[in-house]
Amino acid sequence: MIDDEGGSGYPGGVVAADGQGVVPVPGHRSARRGAVEGGVAFGVRLKVLRQSRGLTRETLGGLVGRSGSWVKAVEVGRLGVPKLHLLMALATALRVRDLSELTGDQSLPVHLFAGPGHARLPAVRAALDLYPLPPLAPDAAVPAPSALRARLDAAWAARHAAANHREVIGALLPDLIRDAQVAALVAGQAEERRAALAALSQVYALAQFFLAYQSGASELLWRAVERSLVAAQESGDARAIGVAAWLAAEAHRDAGHWEAADAVTVATLDHLTPLLDAGGAPVRAIYGALQFEAGYTAARSGRQGEAWGRWDAAAAVARSLPGDYYDPITSFGQAVIGAHAVTVAVELRAGGEGVRQAVVSEGTAIPSRPRLARHRVEQARAYQLAGQPDAAIATLALAAAAAPETVRYNGYAKGIVLEETVSRSPARRRQAAELARSMGLLTS
Repeated sequence: MIDDEGGSGYPGGVVAADGQGVVPVPGHRSARRGAVEGGVAFGVRLKVLRQSRGLTRETLGGLVGRSGSWVKAVEVGRLGVPKLHLLMALATALRVRDLSELTGDQSLPVHLFAGPGHARLPAVRAALDLYPLPPLAPDAAVPAPSALRARLDAAWAARHAAANHREVIGALLPDLIRDAQVAALVAGQAEERRAALAALSQVYALAQFFLAYQSGASELLWRAVERSLVAAQESGDARAIGVAAWLAAEAHRDAGHWEAADAVTVATLDHLTPLLDAGGAPVRAIYGALQFEAGYTAARSGRQGEAWGRWDAAAAVARSLPGDYYDPITSFGQAVIGAHAVTVAVELRAGGEGVRQAVVSEGTAIPSRPRLARHRVEQARAYQLAGQPDAAIATLALAAAAAPETVRYNGYAKGIVLEETVSRSPARRRQAAELARSMGLLTS
């Protein structure tokens, strides 16, 4: 979700400090033994999770590079628990939050799509828990919507420039949340209230970038999603509505609610279409971002034609924007269209096409450290899918150099790194172990 991160995990043990393999976790049963944990066989768990996500066997098989008959064989028990790379691919496609949901092994909780809880999370939580009510103290400072907007602009700029972007925006969010809540509460004139509500909605948008993929922050993320939607709707501001919907669609998609993601995206595109001419570049940019969002969801659910059709529509919008336009929230613009093509390819499990798109997009400058790091992760996914693990690890090292927090919270990056710590190549094992250590994946 949220532009910078994604997820996968690792099932079999903790990485040895010397990078030479994995240390088995006590009580963990080998995937090759195909054991039943928690009283429910692996194949039954797989079938239940697949059906709950609304996937056919053919669709799930396609997402992991296998056939529908292979999925059926696993579900009915003719095949045992898959090997590491397929287990991670299944977990990714099914968007399970903890690997034990899929394996049934409660002795090894592995959070697939969550990074560590950030040190600034308690302060952000406290700000979101606050419930300001009138009357305020007579001398209470109430920021003007224009002042809030300036602070928001500065916060987005700081985020794009920072390697550790969660640290930067986590420090700014508590005061921004409280001030935006108060400003919306006491705004008088209709125009002032609309501006305050639009600013409040986008403060909640900033909060979602901080909260995404943090352990223990899921309920806060959904609270921010809902508050952002309500504030945007009440503001009537076209761009605020588009941004709130874009983030809501990402949250639904990453939770596996693909129909909900599609419904939000399509409804908002319809709402924005007659407003494009009057809205200028900011509204066109969120419209383009929503077009790609629809393509992203289509790719994740295996709808290849729709995925590339939506990408084409997004690319056409990007070409209508000034060449140097870069949306501060969605990162939409000509600079990221190539990166979006890599994402579509890897979500469709098309490694060769992903590599081709990675090469095509390589010369494009992305003016954001976290977004550049996310693009490097997607390139690494393409290389891994195409059977080029050395290129995948080297590209992840570039991602970590651009924005280490992005890599630390990205489940796909974690999955690739941990898979390569058991590579047959000593050089690749060492490189993967170094990355795992820098990402905080090694445990003692």
